[in-house]
Amino acid sequence: MSKFFQEKWRFFPASLAARTATLLIVGMGLIEVCGLLIHTMDRLDFDRITQEQEAANRATAIYRDISEVDSKDRIDEIDDLDPIHGFTIFLSSKPDLQKIQPRSQKLEQTVSHLLTTVLFPPELRPLKIIAASNRRTHKSAIAFQLPDDKQWLNITYTLSSPNPFNSATFPIAFFVMATATGLLTLWGVRRLIAPVGTLAAAAERLGQDVNAPPLPETGPIEVARAARAFNNMAHRINRFVNDRTQLLLAIGHDLRTPITRLKLRSEFIDDPTLQRKFIADLDELESMINATLAFGKDSARHEPIISLDLTTLIQTLIDELQETHPEHADRIILCEPIPHIIIKGRPINLKRALQNLMENALKYGGNVSVTLEVDTTHNYDFHNDKRINILIEDDGPGIEEDSLDYVFEPFVRMETSRNRTTGGTGLGLSITRNILRGQGGDIILYNRSPHGLCAKVTLVG
Repeated sequence: MSKFFQEKWRFFPASLAARTATLLIVGMGLIEVCGLLIHTMDRLDFDRITQEQEAANRATAIYRDISEVDSKDRIDEIDDLDPIHGFTIFLSSKPDLQKIQPRSQKLEQTVSHLLTTVLFPPELRPLKIIAASNRRTHKSAIAFQLPDDKQWLNITYTLSSPNPFNSATFPIAFFVMATATGLLTLWGVRRLIAPVGTLAAAAERLGQDVNAPPLPETGPIEVARAARAFNNMAHRINRFVNDRTQLLLAIGHDLRTPITRLKLRSEFIDDPTLQRKFIADLDELESMINATLAFGKDSARHEPIISLDLTTLIQTLIDELQETHPEHADRIILCEPIPHIIIKGRPINLKRALQNLMENALKYGGNVSVTLEVDTTHNYDFHNDKRINILIEDDGPGIEEDSLDYVFEPFVRMETSRNRTTGGTGLGLSITRNILRGQGGDIILYNRSPHGLCAKVTLVG
């Protein structure tokens, strides 16, 4: 069902600003259409009444011209009249409305009123007026009974259909209204949605730096309240992270002293085999504490975010790894094409994270293949950020599917690849993920086919 709705609404804007603007513009557009429709109907009625009035005036003027002429000359007078578009004039012995129905008393009253308001001799006024009008066909007919020879002067005409679109002001008015409404809606939505974008940007900064500056608690009541709540949350997160880091550093530091004492006391163990095992365990414990302290110091260190050349950084790591392991230099490669990418991040921490992944790939897979690419499949609503993927691959045995995420937990070591002889404390991947997430990125592991492991690092440029 969700797939159906996703397919159905795939053309609907993804951002809140675009959706709000679309809904408002569509709603205002419907209101404009309704308003213009009402205006059009009023304009049609006005034009129709105006045409009917003009036609009645013409018919009255024609009757006056014909009635003032002698009865024997009236046919010639009709022929001599200037032709009027849509009008037919003829004499008959009885009213001939040419099957135009129904009878229109309103038109009869209008013509009678016109004949009484103009300077017209009473003896020339018609004995009777009969009129009919059909709005469906826009045809009308008026029959005047002449007072002297009792003949009927028949006038029929067809009115043109009113068209408001012929008005020059109609398209101008529609364009001005639509443009003003669209611009005002976009401006209003931008103003209303701006706090949401600010809050999203602040959340992103908090994900990268718990010491990010607080939001200004200004603006409308709801916006100020949301900013205040966000600042309180950020303060609590900052305090929690700092407390945890200080506790971790304190425990690691305090454990060093008893480990040192145990090493000194181990010198008094008579059994050499037992002594070696005892010292090996203490060395491993000390290594874990050192890694813990390093992990805590990384969390406590506030390296500033700067603009850095990611391509150059990766190329430097490749060169350093080749120099450190010359016997594997031909199996440490940076794959083509190599895009030039500039991002914002913490260079020292980022270098340590990527170096750790490359060294793990070389150590447990025997080779390192790094691919740098820009992901263009993502859409971002508030920013023009791009997503960068760094693929660090090897041809090793890989990791069991159930453990691909578990290995990021602190002090987790895969026994198939790590033991006391190979070293490792189980904090390397934890530190790496902590560094990457602290810069707004992330990392996932997945097995390659037919064998090997890929560490996919995602960063936001």
